[in-house]
Amino acid sequence: MSKNRPSLRRRSLAASLLAIPVISVLTFAAAPAHAAYPERAVRLIVPFPAGGAADMMARSLAQKLSEQLGQQVVVDNRGGAGGTTAAEAATAANPDGYTLFFGTMGTQAINPALYPKLRYDPVKDFEYVSLTHTTPRVLVVHPSVDAKTVQELIVLAKKNPGKLTYGSAGNGSSSHLSGALFASMAGVEMLHIPYKGSAPLLNDLIAGRLSMTFDSYAVYGEHIKSGKVRPLGVTSITRITSAPDIPTISESGLKGYDVSNWLGLLAPKGTSPDVVARLNTAVVKAASDKAMRDHLAASGIETTSSTPEAFKALVVKEIPKWAEVVKKSGATVD
Repeated sequence: MSKNRPSLRRRSLAASLLAIPVISVLTFAAAPAHAAYPERAVRLIVPFPAGGAADMMARSLAQKLSEQLGQQVVVDNRGGAGGTTAAEAATAANPDGYTLFFGTMGTQAINPALYPKLRYDPVKDFEYVSLTHTTPRVLVVHPSVDAKTVQELIVLAKKNPGKLTYGSAGNGSSSHLSGALFASMAGVEMLHIPYKGSAPLLNDLIAGRLSMTFDSYAVYGEHIKSGKVRPLGVTSITRITSAPDIPTISESGLKGYDVSNWLGLLAPKGTSPDVVARLNTAVVKAASDKAMRDHLAASGIETTSSTPEAFKALVVKEIPKWAEVVKKSGATVD
């Protein structure tokens, strides 16, 4: 019997060694797989219908993000209700990084004051990824308005209280509140005419049925060049690259006036910090694409990026600013 013991021991050892890789394979198979994000298509909810300037920004961003992430980023347009419907859909989504939100100054900073029963918290219900675009507005008047500068417009408005009209894309829209802020800072009274979107507003302004508007350069750029409307100033604190000859409203006498409509990428609250960091890196790289930057700049759209912290800080700063403007304007939602 003793002669067989070494042979038995060798067979036992061999069997044990053979069992090790089997156990390892089974253990590996049982462990959850953590694939690199993203491993499937990503949805980007946009609070505007297709075809507008914001949709153009969202789609160019989605294309570049697709290239950076290696997965398709699909735009999901959900316009209406001042962006609240889209924002609510984003906050209700699974925070796994596969649903993102194209937030705006309206959805994140203006709506809290405009909607008393807002069903989302613009700060607490989102993870902030990065600022992506800024779109300064331009103050344009019909050529029949007897003012060639901001100061001349203010003088004219003071002489004719309540007679000059300014159109907007709707009550509480950023174009409405841009005009309300202007009137408040200039100490003038102007009549606000709300429209359902920029298209009918544009038609009435060109036809001379309105005195002015504060709207996107992307909408009015070609009409400025053709002379159908006269630009008096841009709403941002600095001039825009696409129209460097148009002064800012601030430098034209209304010092401190600043409305820079901004947009950025957000994710539902609870999205992993690693996913947020991955998305932020992708946005930074996308924003550096010269062809995209130049294409959007021609329409008065500035492409940018930021840290998540800086984007969130901007929103926190802007909320009380617009709350005051909404209060003074008396803006209400339909």
